[in-house]
Amino acid sequence: MDIVRKNSDWFAPVTIDKFVDRFFNNHFENDNTTFNPKVDVAENDKAFEIQLAVPGFKKKDINVGLKDGLLSISGERKFEKKDKEKNFYAVQTQYGTFKKSFQLPDSIEEGKIEASYENGILNVIIPKDENKRLVSKITVK
Repeated sequence: MDIVRKNSDWFAPVTIDKFVDRFFNNHFENDNTTFNPKVDVAENDKAFEIQLAVPGFKKKDINVGLKDGLLSISGERKFEKKDKEKNFYAVQTQYGTFKKSFQLPDSIEEGKIEASYENGILNVIIPKDENKRLVSKITVK
């Protein structure tokens, strides 16, 4: 049994940029060396919250660091073909490496940043420092 991938819009992409990307990158499609996880960023009165969707990762494969106000999150998930009798027809889960960086404001408490990983979601809480609030009022003349 042969499975053929059908992509009806390959020759008629929406923009020329997508056409060029598909033309030059399509042959690397099975070379899942890097990927870009989906990210949600939120803010409330007390903290910023960043959530990354990285299902299938192990905690030890995720790195979170802060240097000079730049929060860096990176990780790697390797494809392991354990069952030699299986023939994969499609692999759509994400493997390889990723790196995301976020420039944080000065009004945070660096020592209280927390990261947790549960159910495929990395959750990073960045508390705000009440003493460093960047609020100013400008009077219009």
